[in-house]
Amino acid sequence: MTGGRAQAVVHEELVSRDGYKFRLEDARWELSKDIRVSVSTIIPLLSPELFLAFRRVLAFYAVTCSATYSKILLYRCKVYLEVTAGQQPFSVESLISYRSMLDVKTEWHLTSVRTFIRKWHAMGYLGISDEVIQLLGKWRLKGSERGYAVQSMCPETGPLTDIEMQGVAEAIITSFGEERLALMDTALTLTAVLTGRRPGQITALKIKDLINQTGNSGIDSFFINFPRAKQRIQGWRSSFSKFPINEDLWLVLRQQAAASQREFEYMIGESVPAKLVPELPLFPNLRVLDPNEGLEEQLKRDYLHLRTASIRSVMHRVSEAIHVTSERTGMPIHLFFYRFRYTLGTNLAREGKREFVIAEALDHSDTQHVGVYVKNIPDIVKHINKAVALRLGPIAQAFQGVLIATESDAIRGNDPASRITNGTQGVGTCGSYGFCGAFAPVACYTCNHFQPWLDGSHETVLDGLIKDRETVFEQTGDLKIAAVNDRLILAVSDVVNRCMVMMGDDKNV
Repeated sequence: MTGGRAQAVVHEELVSRDGYKFRLEDARWELSKDIRVSVSTIIPLLSPELFLAFRRVLAFYAVTCSATYSKILLYRCKVYLEVTAGQQPFSVESLISYRSMLDVKTEWHLTSVRTFIRKWHAMGYLGISDEVIQLLGKWRLKGSERGYAVQSMCPETGPLTDIEMQGVAEAIITSFGEERLALMDTALTLTAVLTGRRPGQITALKIKDLINQTGNSGIDSFFINFPRAKQRIQGWRSSFSKFPINEDLWLVLRQQAAASQREFEYMIGESVPAKLVPELPLFPNLRVLDPNEGLEEQLKRDYLHLRTASIRSVMHRVSEAIHVTSERTGMPIHLFFYRFRYTLGTNLAREGKREFVIAEALDHSDTQHVGVYVKNIPDIVKHINKAVALRLGPIAQAFQGVLIATESDAIRGNDPASRITNGTQGVGTCGSYGFCGAFAPVACYTCNHFQPWLDGSHETVLDGLIKDRETVFEQTGDLKIAAVNDRLILAVSDVVNRCMVMMGDDKNV
């Protein structure tokens, strides 16, 4: 029997979980700074009575759950209604028909529709029969396929290797130093690289979330107090988890905090009151600042924070600026924020961390979704001998400098202080006029200021790095520790290969 109550539209104002006001009769609901749902797209698919009930159920989710979850429910129901058009909506027949269109990999699409229907029936609105609820209770639906990118170590979408990760981090810092990357893009991306947090958590940060604590020993510790995400019944910035960071990231984020304050002061034409500075977004969206409304009130809501959708543009700009090549594909590394998250979870699993530790590091509320990291743990780090290094070197393109024929051809070639040696023999020239505290000569091979000589003893440097790698592995049994210089090894190998080619001795390349 189809039960329930029909209700007339009441022109009431509702408030989404993220604090955005909307009305039930509106064609489009703005639920957060990132999410707007077009409820009117359902109008052609339902009768007026069913559409009213549908809106009331969707409004329940919009008020109590995340904007993203509400959008997913609307989308899944819309697809179901479209592909079963001509049949009675939300009937036993239409649901059986819809399930028959799905396969093992897509059956999970029906879970959102089932959730929505059950809530509809529980709320007592017109349109859902008891027979439908009984049918849905009997179905056992397969969940979505999780962790394929992680377990397959997909070079396009899966976790980054240590060599790739190191290359990305170094290239971001270098690009920022050379002013090819803006401060905000640098701070955003380094935060993702080093913390593995979700885009929405990073864009929700305020200046006050940067924490510096001095211990009893007088040593400073640095943290980010991240707003938690994907907590369905909790509002925006209602719960937090503290994540430790290194001083380098802290200093970059403090620069970004100062820049954010300057930008606000420029927009409002005066200094930001001291009590409001901690409330400023770390990554602001100043285009929506309303000069006619008080700043304090606007800072209580989320729309002055960078939209999560803007993250894609940030990643595109970063990818264009750093152009890091993967040693697995020989192509530029495909960057998106979740790859850093996958990498963090995978590395923790490889280190033997238990599931609850991984869940805490990734800010999961439980361990049900971290099993993918500990099952069939992919072996990212490989044994690298000289032959393998010489093959991978040109593919990875870790060497960033310029090979020169003689010392006299180099920038600063006439300055003895610019000469780089391996302790006994010269290997190249440093073209930088600034101070550098890096360990020469090995650190030089991944620096874009390094100019190795054609007749330099690069193979001796390579042999030393390979030998050190083998020694560390023999002593520790830990391949990850032994692999700490693998990117350097590939950079030196690239130089050795280039020298062989230029001298016509490339038979081993």
